[in-house]
Amino acid sequence: MIKFFRRIRQQLLSEGKTAKYFKYAIGEIILVVIGILLALQINNWNESRKNRTYEQEILYLINQNLKKDSIALSIELNKLRVSNELTGRLLEQVSVGNYNDSLNHWLGKIISFERFKSQSSAFEVLKSKGIDIISNTELQLELISYYDESVHNVYVANKDVQESFKKDWHPIIQEDFYDYRWREYAIPNDSKSFFEKQSVKSFLKFYRENRSSGEIYSEIALEQISKIRMLSKKHMND
Repeated sequence: MIKFFRRIRQQLLSEGKTAKYFKYAIGEIILVVIGILLALQINNWNESRKNRTYEQEILYLINQNLKKDSIALSIELNKLRVSNELTGRLLEQVSVGNYNDSLNHWLGKIISFERFKSQSSAFEVLKSKGIDIISNTELQLELISYYDESVHNVYVANKDVQESFKKDWHPIIQEDFYDYRWREYAIPNDSKSFFEKQSVKSFLKFYRENRSSGEIYSEIALEQISKIRMLSKKHMND
C-alpha cells in the first residue's frame, strides 16, 4: 500500500503537477491520521472490554467473599447477643439471691469470646491491580470503607474481649471453678460465694460493655456488606 502511494506521488512530480501532488500528499496524511485514530479507538475499545470483563470477574469473587463474611459475622453476632442477654439475666438472678444450676450454663456462654476472620483475598487482588478498575466510585469507596474500617473495628472490638478473657477470666476459671467447658458451662466451687463477689459482678458488667461495642461494629459491617452487594449487583447488570 505504501509503495502504491509512493508511485502516485512520483508520477505527479514527474508530470510537473505540483499542486495536485501537494493536495494528494495532504489527503494521504489525513488518511494515515484517520487510520491511526481508528486503530487507537479499537485498541481502547478492546482495553475497555478487557477491563469490564476483569471488573465483572473480581466483583463476583468479592461477592463470594462477602457472602462468607456475612455468614460468619451473623453467627458470631448471634453468640454475642446471647451472651449479653444472659449476662443481664444472670445479674438479675444474683441480685435476688437465686443461684440455681441455670446460672452455670449461662456463665459458660458468657465467659467466652467471639472470633471473626474476614475473607479478603479477592479485595487484596483488586488492590494489587488497582481499585480504579471498579468504575463505580461509590462502590469503590464502600469496599475501601468495609475492608479498611469496618472489618478493622470488628477485629479491635473482638481483640478487646479476648484480652479481657485472658486477663480477667482465665485466672478465675483456674482458681474459682472446678469445671468449665467452652460455651457450655462454668461451675464455681461455691456458687453463692462466687456470685456475691463484687469483683465478679464488675467483671460481668465490664465484659458486657466490651461486647456491646463488638455488637455495634458487627451490625455496621453486616449493613455495609448488604449495601456493597446491592451496589455490585446493580453495577454488574448495567
